[in-house]
Amino acid sequence: MAIRPITDVDLRNKRVMIRADLNVPIANGKVTNDIRIMAALKGIRYCLDQGAAVLVLSHLGRPKEGQFDPALSLAPVARRLAEMVDARVLLKKDWLDGVEVQPGEVVLCENVRFNRGEKANNEFLAKQMAQLCDVFVMDAFGTAHRAHASTAGVAEYAKEACAGPLLMAELEALGQALRDPARPMLAIVGGSKVSGKLEVLSALSRRVNQLIVGGGICNTFIAAAGFEVGKSLYEPDLIESARSVISAAKMAGGEVPIPQDVVVARELSAEARSFVKPVDQVLADEMILDIGPKALERIKGMVASARTIVWNGPLGVFEIDQFGEGTKGLAEAVAASSAFSIAGGGDTLAALDKYGLANEVSYISTGGGAFLEFLQGKPLPGVMALKRD
Repeated sequence: MAIRPITDVDLRNKRVMIRADLNVPIANGKVTNDIRIMAALKGIRYCLDQGAAVLVLSHLGRPKEGQFDPALSLAPVARRLAEMVDARVLLKKDWLDGVEVQPGEVVLCENVRFNRGEKANNEFLAKQMAQLCDVFVMDAFGTAHRAHASTAGVAEYAKEACAGPLLMAELEALGQALRDPARPMLAIVGGSKVSGKLEVLSALSRRVNQLIVGGGICNTFIAAAGFEVGKSLYEPDLIESARSVISAAKMAGGEVPIPQDVVVARELSAEARSFVKPVDQVLADEMILDIGPKALERIKGMVASARTIVWNGPLGVFEIDQFGEGTKGLAEAVAASSAFSIAGGGDTLAALDKYGLANEVSYISTGGGAFLEFLQGKPLPGVMALKRD
């Protein structure tokens, strides 16, 4: 059953509700990275150009349901969105009881997670949302893996439901990488914990030609290879799971390379003194916070030979410059590659933005968890809800 794209729906003089992903970082009342807002603009502008009255839904952070939290209000997002869309954007706090919006106008509804029942996909809440619009547009790939009221629930009860341009582009790009990828296919998965990405690591180890792990995940793999990791973030109870991933990769003809050298420090801070060491010389009071130059050169070689690259997660604590050379070098290698490359996840996007390379990747995915679940072949509730008879 095909998903109906927004271009197949008459929007003129309709009340259109768009579920976008505007979950952006905010500091001192200002948006510090607007990549996700930029990605949502195409769908919002399309609706305005078609003569629709536009309601935009999004979450921000993880507030306690049923309680308004001013620290997680979408007010800064509304201000930035108004600047970028070049239209008046009104933020509506109490929107479930009704919203006044005219064709050509945009109303940003306050954080959907302030509503009790959002995460549980409460039927009454989903119906309340659906009654506010003539057309529901799911355009938040980053939340498509969540069966929430504002993603899957409202789509079920809306008069019409369709996919926005961002969602359609995400599904096409990721589908291209999985259906029949050009090989060799390289996957890079970083992050703090193996436990959060064990399923995707297991799935990818059997699907890709090469698998690179980074961050805290890599520390667990280093320990699994029998090396000392000192005070590094790692998961000793998942060492056997890491070894299973390594074995699966080998059986599939690939590998999960353990870095020959690493960057260590005795504390995690911007003032910390860093050292490059062979991986077998890490001391008990040191933390591994990045890969070393030899390991980076090896990874660059793998990137250069790949024809399809999927990247989710940094290789080190890139926010601090002395622990960011691995992630920076990887980003530069991916940007220089002629392979079809997809990068996804908040930290990955932040790294590409920091190094000015976001436009050098074939496709930037706005999803983190959805990106990973799609790679595993799991159905996404926010997408499945759009499939109607």
